[in-house]
Amino acid sequence: MRFTLYRRLAMDKCIMVGCDLHDRSMLLKIAIGREPSVRRDWSNDAAGRAEMIADLKHRAAAAGVRRIVFAYEASGLGFCLYDELTAAGIECHVLAPTLIERSVKHYHRKTDERDAERILALLRGWLLAGNALPEVWIPDRQTRDDRELVRMRLGLADKRTRCKCQIRCLLKRNNAAKAPVKTWTSEYYLWLKHQAKSVLLAGAGLALSSLLRQLEDLDGEVEVVSGQVEELSRADRYARRVQALVGLKGVGTLIAMVYLTELGDPKRLHNRYQVGSFLGLTPKSQETGEAEDRKGHITREGSGRLRKVLCQAVWSRVRTDEQARAKFERIAQKNPKHKKKGIVALMRDLGIAMWHKALAA
Repeated sequence: MRFTLYRRLAMDKCIMVGCDLHDRSMLLKIAIGREPSVRRDWSNDAAGRAEMIADLKHRAAAAGVRRIVFAYEASGLGFCLYDELTAAGIECHVLAPTLIERSVKHYHRKTDERDAERILALLRGWLLAGNALPEVWIPDRQTRDDRELVRMRLGLADKRTRCKCQIRCLLKRNNAAKAPVKTWTSEYYLWLKHQAKSVLLAGAGLALSSLLRQLEDLDGEVEVVSGQVEELSRADRYARRVQALVGLKGVGTLIAMVYLTELGDPKRLHNRYQVGSFLGLTPKSQETGEAEDRKGHITREGSGRLRKVLCQAVWSRVRTDEQARAKFERIAQKNPKHKKKGIVALMRDLGIAMWHKALAA
């Protein structure tokens, strides 16, 4: 009892900071213990962040406080602020926006200052009352750097797919004849070039030629980056796990690298239920009154890139693996209109199997 009292008194004397982070600005709500918060604004650049850190340390020294606890929401800006604060000796927590409960009223009265105040309230609840803090797992810098390359490879494939769709739509808009050869082969490319030069009108032909040049560049870039991902997979930090994962049917080097870089440290997950939740492949739950155990669509939390490659791997398994095909057909027979349920079930099974393999390697 006395230890808990001392702990709370110590927490009261720490500086807590809730930050609403933007591309060019940072709005901070700063408080010590249960005291009212104060607002400070900084620019989100190297100079602004340095000034902010110096200001927080000055406040701590003036108040006789050693501990500074900082929190902000995760975003596409990455973890640069987290790295700088940690290097400066400031305790930093990055919160998951999807796990922060907000009322409908909040969305009608949303301001940057209210967002920062909300983050500060969560921090206070965690420090002073022991409430749960909805923070994200932060990968190390090496994993973040590896993700950049693997995600670039996936992004290039998406760009190439969009370029092919543009070509097909252009041909349809101009009522082009059906190709006499199989699509996206070397013969098909020659046929497309003939359409651009000799068959289509001038404007459509020039547009098609431009798309073909873009597609050629993307094909070359995909080949280059694929080789770089292959080389990365042979690095000591990935080699054993990649070798273990590619032993599963439907899993190639790229899918294995996407899985490992998005997952990070497999030891941070402790059971199959956490893996399914991380993949976003667990059903939503909504219970109210007498309606119990109501399940809905999958949550789709976590990495959409990972679900995409798992879906590709599962379709390959359904075509080549009798056991996977039998399970898919068994689920599909229950309701032929919802065949996706079979794919989702197999995706979850494959994701969990890959986690076990990565953990054991």
